Order: sequence, then C-alpha cells, then structure tokens
Amino acid sequence: MRQLATAGVIATACLTAASAQSQPPREIRIGVVTTLTTPAAIIGREVQDALNLAVEHVGGEAAGLKLRLIVEDDGLKPDIGRQKTEKLVRQDNVDIVAGYVWSNVLLASRKSVLDAGKILISTNAAPSDMAGRLCNPAFFAMRGQGDVMAMALGADLDRRGVKTAYTMAPNYAAGKDVIAGFQRTFSGKLVGQDFTKWGDDPQLDFSAELTKVAASGAEALVAFYPGRAAAFMKQFEQSGLAGKVKLYTVYTLDQTALPSLQQGNVTGALGTSLIDYWYPDLDTPENKRFVADFRARYGRTPSNYAAAAYDVIPFIKAALETVKGDLSDKAALQKALAEAKFRSVRGAFRFGRNQMPLDNYYALTVAAQPDGNWGLTAPSLALENGADPYVGDCKMGS
Repeated sequence: MRQLATAGVIATACLTAASAQSQPPREIRIGVVTTLTTPAAIIGREVQDALNLAVEHVGGEAAGLKLRLIVEDDGLKPDIGRQKTEKLVRQDNVDIVAGYVWSNVLLASRKSVLDAGKILISTNAAPSDMAGRLCNPAFFAMRGQGDVMAMALGADLDRRGVKTAYTMAPNYAAGKDVIAGFQRTFSGKLVGQDFTKWGDDPQLDFSAELTKVAASGAEALVAFYPGRAAAFMKQFEQSGLAGKVKLYTVYTLDQTALPSLQQGNVTGALGTSLIDYWYPDLDTPENKRFVADFRARYGRTPSNYAAAAYDVIPFIKAALETVKGDLSDKAALQKALAEAKFRSVRGAFRFGRNQMPLDNYYALTVAAQPDGNWGLTAPSLALENGADPYVGDCKMGS
C-alpha cells in the first residue's frame, strides 16, 4: 500500500509538472495602433521597429511576464483606428494599448481604451484636450503635448531676432495645436496663416499658399507637415523661396524625411532649422545603444518617432517591476507608471501633473554630416523642461 501511495504521489507530481509545461507563459499583452499603410507608413514603421528592438533589449520580459506586442494598422483614418482599438481591447484582451501617431486617431480611440479600464500610452500624439480637460490617470504620453515644440520654436525665433512670420499646417487637431503653440511665444508679427486639407485625401499642392508667402514679405516660414515633407519641400524649393525666406519646421524634417530628400537632391532642405526634443547624437548611454543597434538592425538612422516608441518598453518594464507583475490592481499600476524611474534615450525623464513629459527642446540645423548623409547638427537648447499650457485645465492630482 505504501508503494502504491508513493507511486500515486509521483504520478501526480509528474502530471502537475506536465500541466505546468503545457501552460503558456504568463504574459502582458500590449496592443499597438499605428500607421502601416498609406505614404505615412514610414512613420508607423519607425514605431513598430523601435518597439521590437526595445523588447529585445529588455530580454523580452518584465517582472516575469512575457512582453507580447499585437500591432494594428489605423490606415491614417480615425474610424479605422477606433475599430482596431476596440478589436485589441475586446477580442485580444490586451492589458495596455499604445501607439497613435495622429491626434485625430487618438481622440477617436481614447474612450474605447479608458472605458474598458485599460492603460493608454501614446507614443506620439498628444492633443491639447488630453493634456487638459480630458486628462486621465490611465493615459500617458511619451512625447510632449503638441503646442510645446512650437512654443520652443517661437522662443527660438525671438532669440534670432525674427520680426515677421507666416505659418502653414494641415487642418486637424495637431496642426491647430502646433500653430497655437507658436503664437503663444513668438513676439513678432504673424503676416499670414494657412491650414490645408488633411486626412485620407490630403492637399499636396501648396503652390497657392507659397505664392502668398512670397507676397507677404515674411522673414520666416513656419511649417508643420508630418509624413508629407517630400511634397512640401520640393514645392518650397521650386517656388524660389529658398534663400529668400528662412524655413523653420516642427515634426517635419527628421530621419523619416531626410534620406528621400537627399536622394531627390532637394537641396532647399539644407540650412533649414527645426526644433526637436531628441536627435540621434544626443549623448546618453541609452541613446547611443538605441541608435547603434537600430542602424545595425534596420539599416537606417532612427527618428524621433522611433525614440519615443522605444522608451515605452523600459517605461512599462519599470512599472511592472514596481508592482511585481501584478496586473490585477489597476490603480497601483497607474501609480507605478506615473512614478516610473527608467533609463530613457533622452536622459532624465519626468511627467507633468497631466502625465505629459517635461522634455528639453533643441534648435537644430539640417546639414550634410561628415559621412555625407544629411542630418541634424548644431544643437542648442531652446526650451528646458517644456510644460504645456493646458495642464491648468487638468483636474487630476490637483
């Protein structure tokens, strides 16, 4: 009888071990909504590639949980983005939804995530409403609210002694935020302003607007055309404005645009100025590793879109380790995310009260680098710990 009992114990132990081996590893599911089709797919690829590299860099896990990415394409349309978000929340039962290049897609999708009690992390879009009256303890942005970079640009133009400017941007939430931000800090005269058609059938002929720029007598043209830099820059050069009107941009001339502009010999881009919170030569150990490994893996230099997306993974990992991998207490996870200490590619990282990052912003110039490639050079600090103007409308933590 004793031998039978011992055999039974051994058999039970074997069955338990076999059962444990057959169970899938514990995981945290991170849904990602980005743009993988349309000409703007070049930005979505930056997001996807950076996230995959970051997962590899942290060993594919956090606090004993396997990191699993489920990526969906928003097709650059708010309604599709919302549908894909709902699929991630309801069908895939993700724990966190991240991504969102475009403010209008994020605004259309936010309720689907937050009403389901999930964490929402934007890798790029940071509309003013979500910094202010729609702020939420479960929402975090990995790059500053849309006004702030343009606020840094306005301050930079003042330092340069620019007295007159003309602005051009697409007519959607982020475009309006960018121009509003610029106007907050630029003390010179705005001599003209155009908002052009955006969406799945965007305006790509800017000849009428550029003619108005020429007639305005503006010293500076301030432009915002993410994912459409090639069309804009070619027409800027053809207009004859290059050399007559200084071009300043935000979210436009970056590593997603410069290679194609160089290949097309659009030399009007050289010498233009821009503002960014990150650039490839930013001197932090994490950034050096990120840039070197991204170049080795994908054969190109990463952009600011990639840098912000990359930071998502160590950010999540730090919070998960704080809560010891326990996803059941959403309030504790939100608190851990809000207070997360992680090694960002941009150096020190901290959130404002509305959970928008307080970044440093740098003035940069487009120029040929020693290796012959066009890149961003001559960085100078334009704005330190940039806070957005909407935090006062956020009741969270007040």
